[in-house]
Amino acid sequence: MPRFNPDFWEIPVPPDFFDQFTTEDYFWYRAPDDEYTAARRAKRQAVLEQVRQIIAKELTERQTECIHLYFYQGKTQEEIGNILGISRRVVSQHLFGVTRNGRQVGGAINKIRKVCRKLGIEFP
Repeated sequence: MPRFNPDFWEIPVPPDFFDQFTTEDYFWYRAPDDEYTAARRAKRQAVLEQVRQIIAKELTERQTECIHLYFYQGKTQEEIGNILGISRRVVSQHLFGVTRNGRQVGGAINKIRKVCRKLGIEFP
């Protein structure tokens, strides 16, 4: 007689026992919401890759540094200013631009948005 192994043991079940479960009950079933979420995540990754390319090509070196520190590393504007040796106000201008005569001028975020609109890139 085989020895009992508590990690591998069998429970006898009738052959038609599993017929009572629907396909959705199986652990490998993916609900339509899961598929929608996966598709949305894939589209978002594609858009983020395009935005990374825009950052590399369109922004100045200082704007790129500020974007990486602010969004990728989660630094505050004050911390970025200390790292780069500039004031917090200048960091804000690099990231978000300034308002002149009621219009928003400059800024990395504005430049990224402008290029995205030009290329027809929409954020999911």
